[in-house]
Amino acid sequence: MKQLPSLTHMLTRLIAQPSVSSVSPEFDMGNRALIDELAGWCEAAGFAVEITPIEGHPDKANLVATLGRGPGGLVLAGHTDTVPCDPGLWRQDPFRLTERDGRLYGLGTSDMKSFLALALEAARGLEADQFHQPLVILATADEESSMAGAKAIRAAGRPLGRHAIIGEPTGMRPVRMHKGIIMEAVRITGRSGHSSDPRLGNNALEGMHKAIAEILAWRHELQQRYSNPLFKVATPTLNLGHIHGGDNPNRICGHCELHIDLRPLPGMDLDELRETMETRLARTLADTGLGLEVFRLFDGTPAMETPADAPIVRAAEMLTGHPAEAVAFGTEGPYLRDLDMDVVVLGPGDIEQAHQPDEYLALDRIPPTLDMLRSLITSFCLKPAR
Repeated sequence: MKQLPSLTHMLTRLIAQPSVSSVSPEFDMGNRALIDELAGWCEAAGFAVEITPIEGHPDKANLVATLGRGPGGLVLAGHTDTVPCDPGLWRQDPFRLTERDGRLYGLGTSDMKSFLALALEAARGLEADQFHQPLVILATADEESSMAGAKAIRAAGRPLGRHAIIGEPTGMRPVRMHKGIIMEAVRITGRSGHSSDPRLGNNALEGMHKAIAEILAWRHELQQRYSNPLFKVATPTLNLGHIHGGDNPNRICGHCELHIDLRPLPGMDLDELRETMETRLARTLADTGLGLEVFRLFDGTPAMETPADAPIVRAAEMLTGHPAEAVAFGTEGPYLRDLDMDVVVLGPGDIEQAHQPDEYLALDRIPPTLDMLRSLITSFCLKPAR
């Protein structure tokens, strides 16, 4: 019979297997080898294992591992992918777990492969017949790019549990709310011509000037209308992040494109925001003779809010000694919320380490994380349902 490997072995293997996901095909990788090895560990620990491929990506999959039976239960969730990295900026091999100065270095130590190993370690030695409600370990693909893994879990529509912890890096402080994100492109098409006579063309860059003024006016209205003091930046944000237009000073600009990033608060609908922006821009440019296209740069991630009085929120606050917070970065939480789970984002890493060279997890975070996870498993799985 297979035995669950040591925590050190699991951490080493998770970091050693590259599983980068990226919207750029030249950087994108699969995660199937990692999922298969993780599934073997789960089976060794007594979990029933289900691997579900991601449609259109034969080298990518999700893992759902379940220990025990019954209604409700606890989901410990994490994504298996990482962002790309530049090894030349690291002091050590990003794909080799390296212990130094009380830290574990490696790509994914903080964000967030390590959490999957810690979840398994917390369940070590437990038997299925001890459970009144199941424990589920959920490992997903492509959180750092398309959210394809979380979307597939939501589309399947199968309830996984009643309570969920997503082990993203929060410095062991529980998070029950986060903002959403959409990234949109605005493309304006005019007509080029010689700059000496404006009548020869229709300047797309001047049209974009009008569009930007309208977008900034809309941003002001959104920030006047929506506010939540629990966030460090209490209002929705809208960033003008990229613009390109024209090709030479002596040519009338024929094309101009702008990319924006919008971070809405919980309660703001992504599709309504997109529709409003496109309607306002169409009205602004209606009499200019310019062409307008507004399209998504990616599908976007909704904001998330879990009620402050949810049992998993209260338990996380009690175990960590910190009140639940609100953050600006997005997670897979909204997709789990759509499956009727109460979600808390809570992990041992630090967001300052995420997506950085020399990413690390502090060794002194490991024991309190294991204690917390074991307490949550006891409360939401081993004890009879409340």
